[in-house]
Amino acid sequence: MTQDPRIDAYIAAKPDFARPILQYLREAIHAACPEVEETIKWGMPNFTYKGQILANMAAFKAHAAFGFWRSSEVVGKTGAEHDAMGQFGRIESLDDLPDAATLGGLIRKAAAVLDAGRAPRKPKNPPKPAPETPDDLRAALVSSPAASATFDSFPPSCRREYVEWVVEAKRPETRAKRVAQAVEWMAEGKRRNWKYENC
Repeated sequence: MTQDPRIDAYIAAKPDFARPILQYLREAIHAACPEVEETIKWGMPNFTYKGQILANMAAFKAHAAFGFWRSSEVVGKTGAEHDAMGQFGRIESLDDLPDAATLGGLIRKAAAVLDAGRAPRKPKNPPKPAPETPDDLRAALVSSPAASATFDSFPPSCRREYVEWVVEAKRPETRAKRVAQAVEWMAEGKRRNWKYENC
């Protein structure tokens, strides 16, 4: 077991209640995953496995914290992550942690997750549907073939910017001004935010 002397110093500098918690966590990680390496990242002890972060721990004035890097794949949502950093909430004594067998199993699972490869990508949100053009904007576009051609050639996101700008007007006068301005800009081939495109 290779130990980073900076973690020895980190543990020694923490309050009395925290030292046995941190030492227990450190020993459990090394016992369950002998290949783990120690380091300090973000000012706290981190444990890496095959070049990837496996877990980290920290101690504060009144509690300690411990968490797995890819926690959702190891323990899922525990509810305790809202109370403090990590998945075990505020750890104030050894009684707040799982027993050695359970903790060892979680550590081995965390290593297996890293062995399995990259985290699965979150599914992309489906594209938004094309915006529905309001009647007043459509009528104004019909009266200007150049603006209409530009609007129809825009991708949905650019059309949406113009439609939302017109629809968000609170007063009829403002909306009419925006329709007129939109048609003028589109007749010139401009997108809604053309002023910022070459900044």
